[in-house]
Amino acid sequence: MSTEAPMGLSEYITHHLGNLTVQVGPGGFWTLQVDTLAVSLIFAVIISLWLWSFARRASSGVPSRGQAFVELVVEFVDGQVKDVFHGDSRLLGPLALTVFLWVLFMNLMDVLPIDAIPRALSLFGVEHFRAVPTAEITTTFAMSLTIFVLTIFYSFRAKGFGGYMKEVFTEPFGPWLAPLNLLMNLIEMVSKPVSLAMRLFGNMYAGELVFMLLAGMIGAGSAVLFGLGVVGYLAWGIFELLIILIQAFIFMVLSVVYIAMAQQHH
Repeated sequence: MSTEAPMGLSEYITHHLGNLTVQVGPGGFWTLQVDTLAVSLIFAVIISLWLWSFARRASSGVPSRGQAFVELVVEFVDGQVKDVFHGDSRLLGPLALTVFLWVLFMNLMDVLPIDAIPRALSLFGVEHFRAVPTAEITTTFAMSLTIFVLTIFYSFRAKGFGGYMKEVFTEPFGPWLAPLNLLMNLIEMVSKPVSLAMRLFGNMYAGELVFMLLAGMIGAGSAVLFGLGVVGYLAWGIFELLIILIQAFIFMVLSVVYIAMAQQHH
Protein backbone atom coordinates (compact mmCIF):
# COMPACT_ATOMS: atom_id res chain seq x y z
CA MET A 1 0.00 0.00 0.00
CA SER A 2 1.34 3.44 -0.85
CA THR A 3 2.03 5.97 1.89
CA GLU A 4 2.99 8.83 -0.37
CA ALA A 5 2.56 9.81 -3.98
CA PRO A 6 5.10 12.54 -4.75
CA MET A 7 3.96 12.58 -8.38
CA GLY A 8 0.61 12.89 -10.11
CA LEU A 9 -1.68 9.87 -10.29
CA SER A 10 -1.02 9.20 -13.97
CA GLU A 11 2.73 9.50 -13.46
CA TYR A 12 2.49 7.24 -10.40
CA ILE A 13 0.69 4.52 -12.39
CA THR A 14 3.03 4.88 -15.37
CA HIS A 15 6.01 4.54 -13.05
CA HIS A 16 4.64 1.33 -11.50
CA LEU A 17 3.85 -0.16 -14.91
CA GLY A 18 7.50 0.05 -15.88
CA ASN A 19 9.57 -3.14 -15.99
CA LEU A 20 13.13 -3.86 -14.99
CA THR A 21 14.59 -4.79 -18.37
CA VAL A 22 17.93 -5.56 -19.98
CA GLN A 23 18.84 -5.50 -23.66
CA VAL A 24 20.55 -8.60 -25.03
CA GLY A 25 21.56 -9.85 -28.43
CA PRO A 26 23.11 -8.00 -31.37
CA GLY A 27 22.47 -4.29 -30.92
CA GLY A 28 20.17 -4.97 -27.98
CA PHE A 29 17.63 -6.66 -30.24
CA TRP A 30 16.03 -8.69 -27.42
CA THR A 31 14.47 -7.13 -24.33
CA LEU A 32 14.35 -9.35 -21.24
CA GLN A 33 11.94 -8.45 -18.45
CA VAL A 34 14.17 -9.28 -15.51
CA ASP A 35 11.46 -8.74 -12.87
CA THR A 36 8.98 -11.08 -14.59
CA LEU A 37 11.59 -13.79 -15.14
CA ALA A 38 12.98 -13.48 -11.60
CA VAL A 39 9.63 -13.70 -9.77
CA SER A 40 8.29 -16.56 -11.90
CA LEU A 41 11.54 -18.50 -11.54
CA ILE A 42 11.67 -17.96 -7.79
CA PHE A 43 8.15 -19.33 -7.41
CA ALA A 44 8.94 -22.28 -9.67
CA VAL A 45 11.84 -23.21 -7.37
CA ILE A 46 9.81 -22.61 -4.19
CA ILE A 47 6.90 -24.78 -5.38
CA SER A 48 9.24 -27.58 -6.50
CA LEU A 49 11.14 -27.60 -3.20
CA TRP A 50 7.90 -27.34 -1.19
CA LEU A 51 6.28 -30.34 -2.88
CA TRP A 52 9.53 -32.32 -2.88
CA SER A 53 10.04 -31.78 0.86
CA PHE A 54 6.58 -33.11 1.70
CA ALA A 55 6.90 -36.01 -0.75
CA ARG A 56 10.23 -36.98 0.84
CA ARG A 57 8.77 -36.88 4.38
CA ALA A 58 5.37 -38.35 3.52
CA SER A 59 4.18 -41.10 5.84
CA SER A 60 1.30 -43.56 5.68
CA GLY A 61 0.38 -42.82 9.29
CA VAL A 62 -1.32 -39.74 10.67
CA PRO A 63 -0.16 -36.91 8.37
CA SER A 64 1.08 -33.57 9.61
CA ARG A 65 -0.95 -30.45 8.85
CA GLY A 66 1.39 -29.55 6.02
CA GLN A 67 1.21 -33.01 4.49
CA ALA A 68 -2.58 -33.07 4.85
CA PHE A 69 -2.83 -29.72 3.06
CA VAL A 70 -0.58 -30.84 0.21
CA GLU A 71 -2.54 -34.09 -0.14
CA LEU A 72 -5.77 -32.09 -0.24
CA VAL A 73 -4.45 -29.89 -3.06
CA VAL A 74 -3.09 -32.87 -5.01
CA GLU A 75 -6.34 -34.82 -4.66
CA PHE A 76 -8.38 -31.78 -5.67
CA VAL A 77 -6.34 -31.23 -8.84
CA ASP A 78 -6.23 -34.96 -9.62
CA GLY A 79 -10.01 -35.11 -9.28
CA GLN A 80 -10.44 -32.25 -11.74
CA VAL A 81 -8.15 -33.99 -14.24
CA LYS A 82 -10.00 -37.31 -13.97
CA ASP A 83 -13.35 -35.57 -14.44
CA VAL A 84 -12.16 -34.10 -17.74
CA PHE A 85 -9.72 -36.68 -19.07
CA HIS A 86 -10.45 -40.41 -18.81
CA GLY A 87 -7.22 -41.71 -20.31
CA ASP A 88 -3.71 -42.06 -18.89
CA SER A 89 -3.23 -39.00 -16.67
CA ARG A 90 0.34 -39.69 -15.54
CA LEU A 91 1.52 -36.56 -17.35
CA LEU A 92 -1.63 -34.45 -17.15
CA GLY A 93 -1.94 -34.79 -13.37
CA PRO A 94 1.50 -33.32 -12.56
CA LEU A 95 1.10 -30.78 -15.35
CA ALA A 96 -2.24 -29.56 -13.96
CA LEU A 97 -0.81 -29.39 -10.43
CA THR A 98 2.19 -27.40 -11.66
CA VAL A 99 0.03 -24.99 -13.66
CA PHE A 100 -2.43 -24.45 -10.81
CA LEU A 101 0.15 -23.80 -8.09
CA TRP A 102 2.48 -21.74 -10.29
CA VAL A 103 -0.28 -19.45 -11.55
CA LEU A 104 -1.77 -19.18 -8.04
CA PHE A 105 1.53 -18.17 -6.42
CA MET A 106 2.31 -15.63 -9.15
CA ASN A 107 -1.21 -14.20 -8.87
CA LEU A 108 -0.83 -13.82 -5.10
CA MET A 109 1.87 -11.20 -5.65
CA ASP A 110 -0.96 -8.87 -6.63
CA VAL A 111 -2.23 -8.59 -3.04
CA LEU A 112 1.10 -7.42 -1.64
CA PRO A 113 1.31 -3.68 -0.87
CA ILE A 114 1.89 -2.10 -4.25
CA ASP A 115 4.93 -0.08 -3.13
CA ALA A 116 6.56 -2.66 -0.83
CA ILE A 117 8.91 -4.43 -3.24
CA PRO A 118 9.69 -1.43 -5.53
CA ARG A 119 10.52 0.74 -2.52
CA ALA A 120 12.76 -1.91 -0.99
CA LEU A 121 14.59 -2.44 -4.28
CA SER A 122 14.95 1.31 -4.81
CA LEU A 123 17.48 1.25 -1.94
CA PHE A 124 19.71 -0.77 -4.29
CA GLY A 125 19.20 1.57 -7.23
CA VAL A 126 16.44 -0.42 -8.95
CA GLU A 127 14.01 2.09 -10.44
CA HIS A 128 11.27 -0.19 -11.83
CA PHE A 129 10.04 -3.59 -10.68
CA ARG A 130 6.69 -5.23 -11.46
CA ALA A 131 6.08 -8.05 -9.04
CA VAL A 132 3.05 -9.72 -10.68
CA PRO A 133 4.26 -11.91 -13.58
CA THR A 134 0.72 -12.87 -14.68
CA ALA A 135 -0.12 -9.19 -15.20
CA GLU A 136 2.37 -9.33 -18.08
CA ILE A 137 1.09 -10.51 -21.45
CA THR A 138 4.47 -12.14 -22.15
CA THR A 139 4.06 -14.51 -19.18
CA THR A 140 0.52 -15.61 -19.95
CA PHE A 141 1.27 -16.10 -23.65
CA ALA A 142 4.39 -18.13 -22.85
CA MET A 143 2.31 -20.48 -20.68
CA SER A 144 -0.57 -20.69 -23.15
CA LEU A 145 1.78 -21.41 -26.07
CA THR A 146 3.30 -24.25 -24.04
CA ILE A 147 -0.19 -25.70 -23.62
CA PHE A 148 -0.75 -25.19 -27.35
CA VAL A 149 2.40 -27.18 -28.21
CA LEU A 150 1.29 -29.98 -25.87
CA THR A 151 -2.13 -29.95 -27.53
CA ILE A 152 -0.59 -30.44 -30.97
CA PHE A 153 1.72 -33.16 -29.60
CA TYR A 154 -1.17 -35.09 -28.06
CA SER A 155 -3.19 -34.73 -31.28
CA PHE A 156 -0.44 -36.37 -33.32
CA ARG A 157 0.17 -39.03 -30.66
CA ALA A 158 -3.50 -40.02 -30.42
CA LYS A 159 -4.40 -39.88 -34.12
CA GLY A 160 -1.13 -40.17 -35.99
CA PHE A 161 0.02 -37.74 -38.66
CA GLY A 162 -2.38 -39.02 -41.30
CA GLY A 163 -5.35 -39.18 -38.95
CA TYR A 164 -4.79 -35.66 -37.64
CA MET A 165 -4.32 -34.20 -41.12
CA LYS A 166 -7.47 -35.98 -42.28
CA GLU A 167 -9.40 -34.47 -39.39
CA VAL A 168 -8.03 -30.98 -40.11
CA PHE A 169 -9.02 -31.09 -43.78
CA THR A 170 -12.32 -33.01 -43.56
CA GLU A 171 -13.99 -31.80 -40.37
CA PRO A 172 -16.51 -30.36 -39.78
CA PHE A 173 -17.91 -29.86 -43.30
CA GLY A 174 -16.66 -32.94 -45.13
CA PRO A 175 -13.83 -33.50 -47.66
CA TRP A 176 -15.40 -31.37 -50.41
CA LEU A 177 -14.85 -28.20 -48.38
CA ALA A 178 -11.23 -28.88 -47.38
CA PRO A 179 -10.04 -25.21 -47.58
CA LEU A 180 -12.93 -24.08 -45.36
CA ASN A 181 -12.29 -26.94 -42.93
CA LEU A 182 -8.61 -25.95 -42.74
CA LEU A 183 -9.54 -22.32 -42.09
CA MET A 184 -12.03 -23.21 -39.36
CA ASN A 185 -9.58 -25.55 -37.64
CA LEU A 186 -6.80 -22.97 -37.79
CA ILE A 187 -9.09 -20.38 -36.22
CA GLU A 188 -9.99 -22.85 -33.48
CA MET A 189 -6.34 -23.73 -32.83
CA VAL A 190 -5.24 -20.09 -32.64
CA SER A 191 -8.18 -18.95 -30.52
CA LYS A 192 -7.42 -21.41 -27.71
CA PRO A 193 -3.99 -20.09 -26.64
CA VAL A 194 -5.03 -16.49 -27.32
CA SER A 195 -8.14 -16.71 -25.14
CA LEU A 196 -6.26 -18.65 -22.45
CA ALA A 197 -3.53 -16.00 -22.27
CA MET A 198 -5.78 -12.95 -22.57
CA ARG A 199 -8.24 -14.12 -19.89
CA LEU A 200 -5.56 -14.47 -17.21
CA PHE A 201 -3.67 -11.36 -18.30
CA GLY A 202 -6.79 -9.18 -18.49
CA ASN A 203 -8.02 -10.09 -15.02
CA MET A 204 -4.65 -9.70 -13.31
CA TYR A 205 -3.75 -6.50 -15.17
CA ALA A 206 -7.10 -4.93 -14.28
CA GLY A 207 -6.67 -5.92 -10.63
CA GLU A 208 -3.19 -4.43 -10.57
CA LEU A 209 -4.46 -1.15 -12.04
CA VAL A 210 -7.20 -0.91 -9.41
CA PHE A 211 -4.61 -1.34 -6.65
CA MET A 212 -2.48 1.39 -8.23
CA LEU A 213 -5.44 3.78 -8.39
CA LEU A 214 -6.33 3.16 -4.75
CA ALA A 215 -2.70 3.47 -3.66
CA GLY A 216 -2.50 6.76 -5.53
CA MET A 217 -5.55 8.01 -3.63
CA ILE A 218 -3.91 7.08 -0.33
CA GLY A 219 -0.82 9.13 -1.15
CA ALA A 220 -2.70 12.09 -2.63
CA GLY A 221 -2.39 14.16 0.56
CA SER A 222 -6.13 14.46 1.27
CA ALA A 223 -7.60 12.99 4.47
CA VAL A 224 -10.84 12.07 2.68
CA LEU A 225 -9.04 10.37 -0.21
CA PHE A 226 -6.75 8.64 2.26
CA GLY A 227 -9.71 7.13 4.13
CA LEU A 228 -11.48 6.12 0.95
CA GLY A 229 -8.26 4.68 -0.42
CA VAL A 230 -7.56 2.55 2.66
CA VAL A 231 -11.10 1.16 2.79
CA GLY A 232 -11.11 0.54 -0.94
CA TYR A 233 -7.68 -1.09 -0.85
CA LEU A 234 -8.70 -3.54 1.87
CA ALA A 235 -12.06 -4.32 0.24
CA TRP A 236 -10.52 -4.83 -3.20
CA GLY A 237 -7.77 -6.98 -1.67
CA ILE A 238 -10.37 -9.39 -0.27
CA PHE A 239 -12.21 -9.50 -3.60
CA GLU A 240 -8.96 -9.92 -5.52
CA LEU A 241 -8.12 -13.04 -3.50
CA LEU A 242 -11.21 -14.68 -4.97
CA ILE A 243 -10.26 -13.60 -8.49
CA ILE A 244 -6.72 -14.91 -7.99
CA LEU A 245 -7.96 -18.35 -6.98
CA ILE A 246 -10.59 -18.54 -9.73
CA GLN A 247 -8.16 -17.50 -12.46
CA ALA A 248 -5.60 -20.11 -11.40
CA PHE A 249 -8.34 -22.75 -11.39
CA ILE A 250 -9.71 -21.70 -14.80
CA PHE A 251 -6.26 -21.68 -16.41
CA MET A 252 -5.57 -25.16 -15.04
CA VAL A 253 -8.93 -26.63 -16.07
CA LEU A 254 -8.87 -25.16 -19.58
CA SER A 255 -5.32 -26.41 -20.11
CA VAL A 256 -6.45 -29.94 -19.24
CA VAL A 257 -9.62 -29.59 -21.34
CA TYR A 258 -7.70 -28.48 -24.45
CA ILE A 259 -5.23 -31.37 -24.14
CA ALA A 260 -8.07 -33.84 -23.52
CA MET A 261 -9.98 -32.53 -26.56
CA ALA A 262 -6.88 -32.98 -28.70
CA GLN A 263 -7.01 -36.73 -28.12
CA GLN A 264 -10.68 -37.11 -29.00
CA HIS A 265 -11.80 -38.12 -32.47
CA HIS A 266 -14.66 -36.31 -34.19
